[in-house]
Amino acid sequence: MALVVFVGTYLCAGVIYWGVMALAVGERARAFKGVSPGMLPPLGIIFALLAAFVASQVWGDVERAKTAVNREASALRAVVLLAGSFPGEPETRLYALVRRHITEAVTKEWPTMARQSATLTIAPPALVEALQLTLALTPRGEGQMAAQREMVASLQNALDARRQRIMISQSSVNWVKWTGLLLQALCTLLAIALVHSDNRLSAALAMGLFATGVAVSLVLIASHNRPFTGEISVRPAVLLQVMPEEDTSARSP
Repeated sequence: MALVVFVGTYLCAGVIYWGVMALAVGERARAFKGVSPGMLPPLGIIFALLAAFVASQVWGDVERAKTAVNREASALRAVVLLAGSFPGEPETRLYALVRRHITEAVTKEWPTMARQSATLTIAPPALVEALQLTLALTPRGEGQMAAQREMVASLQNALDARRQRIMISQSSVNWVKWTGLLLQALCTLLAIALVHSDNRLSAALAMGLFATGVAVSLVLIASHNRPFTGEISVRPAVLLQVMPEEDTSARSP
């Protein structure tokens, strides 16, 4: 992706450069030189503001995605720890349900979130079953009553965190923002070429430097555009860390 962005940006800069230099003859050359160099700082500032505006959404989505996944993992870890208050079959079933939910999240939900096709239409069956099981428990003593309340709250927290990560997975920079950012970059490159139209080397250097800055900005934004897609996406590693061991569910009370 980085290679495509850099090549595309330099190609656009080159087309603008050769187009302006080819037209910068006679009356047009004097007209081009009439463009004030004072236009360049405002154009650069506007591009920087647009890039920051788009980047703030992208990086905000990434942070919210990480928070949602961490919150889900913390809630499931609490369920695993509290399940020990109900030894025997309830504990074993809760371990199995948590393990099943994490497995389904990693193997099924993460690929669909990467494709932005995950939906909230179907509730996670393992978590729903775990919540129903917890509500059906008959606590004995204050300790088990407190543990049951905490498990219910943790399971509801996990359900909410899952909803959050699925909704965040559908977020991305829309075409209006991309169009505005790219048009501003092209306008700035054109202004640089016009201002330096009487000096080809100066124009090439200035446009090359700005084009590099544009390409770097686009790569950073595009690489974080979809929180669950790409090499630097949000991974389910923390969920796997809280998964109960297989042999734990098989132990006898």
